[in-house]
Amino acid sequence: MDAMLDKVVTVLARPNMALVKYWGKRRLGEDCGDPKLNLPLNSSFSITLDAGHELFTKTSIVFSERFERDTFYLDGKLQDMDNPELSERFLTIEKIRELAGVKTKALIVSVNYFPTASGLASSASGLAALVFAAAKALDVKTSQEKLSEIARIGSGSACRSMFGGFVVWERGRSPDGTDSVARQAFGEDYWRDLSVMVCMTSQKKKKISSRAGMKQTVATSELYRLRPEIAERRVIEIQRAVKDKDFDAMAEIIMADTMNMHATMLDTRPPIMYLNDISKDIIYAIEGLNEEKGRKACAYTFDAGPHACIICRKDDEKDVMNRLKGIDGVERCIKARIGAGPEILQESDSLIDVDTLLPKKHKEAR
Repeated sequence: MDAMLDKVVTVLARPNMALVKYWGKRRLGEDCGDPKLNLPLNSSFSITLDAGHELFTKTSIVFSERFERDTFYLDGKLQDMDNPELSERFLTIEKIRELAGVKTKALIVSVNYFPTASGLASSASGLAALVFAAAKALDVKTSQEKLSEIARIGSGSACRSMFGGFVVWERGRSPDGTDSVARQAFGEDYWRDLSVMVCMTSQKKKKISSRAGMKQTVATSELYRLRPEIAERRVIEIQRAVKDKDFDAMAEIIMADTMNMHATMLDTRPPIMYLNDISKDIIYAIEGLNEEKGRKACAYTFDAGPHACIICRKDDEKDVMNRLKGIDGVERCIKARIGAGPEILQESDSLIDVDTLLPKKHKEAR
C-alpha cells in the first residue's frame, strides 16, 4: 500500500437535481442503527447536471506520511477540522481508509464552481468528488454502488452524484445502510431531446442548512407524515415516464413533487422558506407557458434553495429561455445538459503541487 501514498488525484464531480426529492432521514426506531448514516425515509430520483465550465466541484487529494493530520482547503480557505459538521462529513474519508487498510492522513483541496451552501447541491458534488478521489488515490477496489454508500454518509444527495444520467437512490431497509445506495437507471445519453436550465435567483448562503431543515420538518410537520409514501410511489412512476420518454407525465410528477416537499417545509414549526419571491415568479411563468401551449412544455423543480431547475424539450428551449429572461430578479440562466458521473482529471488540473504536496494558489469559485 505504501506505493499508493503521495499520489495526487484530482476529480471533477457534478451536482444532481432531484426530480423526486429526498427530505427526511430515518431515526432510531425506524430501521436506522445510527442517524449519522443519513438513511432516507424515502427513495429519490435525480438527474446529474453538466453545465460545462460551471456548476461542478474539483477536488485534489493526496495521502502522505508527511502529514500529521487531515487538512482541508475549500475555495481557498483553510477549514476547521474540529467543526462538528465537517467532522461528520469526513467520516467518508475514514471509510475509504478502512477499505484501503491505512491510517495515513490526507491533504484535500476543493473548489466549488457555483455558490456554496446556496441550495445548488454543492455538498452533493463536493462529497462525490471527495469519495471518488480518495478511493482512486488509495487504489481502493470496490463498486461504484459501494462508493455511493460511503458518499451518502457525508451528504445524502452525494450518493446520486456518483453516477451520471438518471439516478435512483434506494431507500433501503437495513439498519447498517448497506442497501441504501444509488444506481444509474438510465445513462446520460438516453434522452438526448431534453434540455436543462438552472435559474439562479440569489448568491446568498441559505439561512438554514438542508440537514437542519429536514430534521425540523420530520419532527414537527403534520403534512410530512404523508410524504414518504407519496414520494416512494412517484419514484416508480417517474422511472416509467422516463423509460417511455413521456415528457408530459414526467413533468407533472416533477412539479407536483417539488411543491409537495416545499409544502412540508412551510408546515414545519417554525416555518422554513427556501423559495423567494423570484422563485414564485418562475413558477407562475412556467405554469403560464404550459397553459399557453396547451401541454407540458417545461417543468420546474427546486431543491432546498431558491434556484430553479427547468427541464424542457429542446424544441421548446428558446421559448422557455425567453420567458425566464423576462423575470425581474433572475440573476443568471445557465444552460445545462444531463451529465456523467465523477471523472479523473489530468495532473495539470491539480489543485495540489505534486512535488511539494502543498496547495496551489488558485482563484476562488465564482
